[in-house]
Amino acid sequence: MKKPVLAILGVIVVVILLGVLTSIVSYNHLVSSSQQVNSQWAQVQNVYQRRADLIPNLVETVKGSANFEKSTLEAVTNARASVGKINLDTSTAPSDPGKLAEFQQAQANLTGALSRLLVVSEKYPDLKTTQNFRDLQAQIEGSENRISVERGRFNDAVQAYNTSVHSFPTAIFAGAFGFKDKPYFMAADTAQAAPAVHFDSGK
Repeated sequence: MKKPVLAILGVIVVVILLGVLTSIVSYNHLVSSSQQVNSQWAQVQNVYQRRADLIPNLVETVKGSANFEKSTLEAVTNARASVGKINLDTSTAPSDPGKLAEFQQAQANLTGALSRLLVVSEKYPDLKTTQNFRDLQAQIEGSENRISVERGRFNDAVQAYNTSVHSFPTAIFAGAFGFKDKPYFMAADTAQAAPAVHFDSGK
């Protein structure tokens, strides 16, 4: 009688140990995946910040051109200010899809305003020949490319994390450990539309 009891107890102990080991491995994997998302989010913010830091110099350079459209400059300045009003925890990737959508919309508005400014600048040959403007334009365009790359990498990291949250056996422990899906960057509604350009003579 003792041997069957010991065998049963042994099986129970092994099952418990396997469960504990699986939960530890699952937890560590989820933490690692989550940290990767946070790291990639930091990169996204860095490239957005780089672009934002260039804008004041760009606006000041453009202001020097006679009769440059005041409404275009105001749109860029206001869009940049709106981006700064979005409250997101900068240490972790957004977990609220609504907050991320709000952040993304503000950035999309700034992208559109910048695009209009650069298109309108084509009207000003003197501005286009200014070395400072050309340098800033190149840096802005480089920032846009970096933003696209880093957003793609962020979505890759989110996909890997979300897959882990829903994969067996990690999915069994994800809820208990408080790990939930993270939202993706989504294409803006206006992503396929060319920016509208309106010329005016205001100063």
